Amino acid sequence: MRTSKTTYGAIAVAVGLGFVTLSACGSSGDTDSAGGSKTVTLVSHDSWAVSKNVLKDFEKKSGYTVKVLEDGDAGQAVNKAILSKGNPQGDVFFGVDNTLLSRALDNGIFTSYEAKNLGAVKGAYQLDAGKHRVTPVDTGAICVNYDKKYFAQHKLKPPSSFADLAEPRYKNLLVTENAATSSPGLGFLLGSAARYGDDAWQGYWKKLVANGVKVVDGWDQAYNEEFSGSAGGKKAGGERPLVVSYASSPPAEAIYSDPQPATAPVGVATGTCFRQVEFAGLLDGARNEKGGKALLDFLISKEFQQDMPLNMFVDPVTDDATAPADYTKYAVKVDDPETMSPRKIADNRDNWVKSWTSLVRK
Repeated sequence: MRTSKTTYGAIAVAVGLGFVTLSACGSSGDTDSAGGSKTVTLVSHDSWAVSKNVLKDFEKKSGYTVKVLEDGDAGQAVNKAILSKGNPQGDVFFGVDNTLLSRALDNGIFTSYEAKNLGAVKGAYQLDAGKHRVTPVDTGAICVNYDKKYFAQHKLKPPSSFADLAEPRYKNLLVTENAATSSPGLGFLLGSAARYGDDAWQGYWKKLVANGVKVVDGWDQAYNEEFSGSAGGKKAGGERPLVVSYASSPPAEAIYSDPQPATAPVGVATGTCFRQVEFAGLLDGARNEKGGKALLDFLISKEFQQDMPLNMFVDPVTDDATAPADYTKYAVKVDDPETMSPRKIADNRDNWVKSWTSLVRK
């Protein structure tokens, strides 16, 4: 269900950065001298990306050629992986996040493997600790972004918390995504549920609806059409200066500007954030289990972790990795995002989405 990083990746391709979102060199029938496959297949949502030189270095050192099968957004990809359980499309799945993790684990689509360098991964991100069915790969925060220019021109202080968004001074300014169809939309709903609790989050959303929140299908429409602070929104005549997006939107917006600004044109309301962690796992029934394990090791290697931020606009999960200076220059630090256990999400997600839909679609 994650959709936000896709457009950032497309922008990077457009400006000629050297990374790839698909490597289909070789075929699944290629074998090495010992009879094992030389191709390892990664199944992912459509936002996976890596620098060409980093991928080539892994392929040279490991002897494997990486083939990537992009399978839509994260929710769609997870559902397909469940349907193909035991006879998977590939060897490793990347892109299941904490909002969908329990669904994948409960359906048994992964085989346990403790990846090398796992000890460098922060404990807060190891949500399947001890079983190692999935390996944490990246993290980020779903947050409300704001158009700095709009708020400066209107001499209005930007919101900083969930509560602020329901205040009359921000009436008709916020656009969010459908929680039933969009990862950031669902994350924003979960963040509000974590903030206000099982009994009060619906009352909060009634206030947002009364305050004119606009709901659209997905991130691309919200950010690149409705949001006045994005490059796409400016071109499309976007009128809403508040949008549910990511804490990584400021560096993405700034880095691909020409010339690069001294500060990002987009800000983050850090009191509206929900932590997102993405995982990868060895698929049950993988044809190249050995290659899949090597690929998982690579995904939490220092080389890959330091390469991620400027390709997928997410943060490393390992202590030994440092994000590039171009990223950290504009990145917004979120010290205390809202969190929720995968089990609680699993127990409530469907009912919460139904309740949310009835509130916003009246």
